[in-house]
Amino acid sequence: MSQPAEVSSTPSSRDASSSRWSWVPIRSLAPRHRERIASHLLSLDTGDRYLRFGYPATDAQIAKYVDLLDFDHDEVFGVFNRRLELIAMAHLAHGQTAPEGRHEAMSEFGVSVAAHARGRGFGARLFEHAVLHARNRGVHKLLIHALSENTAMLKIARNAGAVVERDGSESQAWLRLPPDTLASHFEQLMGEQAAEMDYRLKRHASQVRVFMDTIEEVKTHLNKTSTFVKD
Repeated sequence: MSQPAEVSSTPSSRDASSSRWSWVPIRSLAPRHRERIASHLLSLDTGDRYLRFGYPATDAQIAKYVDLLDFDHDEVFGVFNRRLELIAMAHLAHGQTAPEGRHEAMSEFGVSVAAHARGRGFGARLFEHAVLHARNRGVHKLLIHALSENTAMLKIARNAGAVVERDGSESQAWLRLPPDTLASHFEQLMGEQAAEMDYRLKRHASQVRVFMDTIEEVKTHLNKTSTFVKD
């Protein structure tokens, strides 16, 4: 299931509106990020959890979901803010069963964006990112399984050219992907390197802030000590 995400164009249907959004560094996540993933998902309120998972997931159910993430088989992507907090993430689950017994590689996309980080295009950018990675893995179709009320996610899918099928309270969007190319692999490589560089810069800046805060605390302590001695 997919969390509401901001609308933008995907690589298959870029238009003038895509220029509204600046580049978003999207980093591939690994097992060492489980704690941050859990923290992000647990911060979602009941309504957001319902839209993301299709049911109002409890803390225990979210913890189990995070524990069962298979980083070797699937792909998980994230957007970090300057404090290195995970504010948006997507799960690209590979190896899904194609309908009608067709022998096609298919993957499922799910996304969540923190409430305070919406309106910046993160959901749409994560969708673009997932499309690119799926193409480069030889995936033929991308599945977005969402509640029919999740109009933002379904709009993103429609903008990308997906066929949306509604069945009561649930909808499925099917997006056929073009084959990978040398250019698509190069785009993925450059994006990953740029996102990694961005993360390292944020981590360095965070370490500098911690160091400066420590210096200020030491100065404050020394000033208080000096005042006490004089008295």
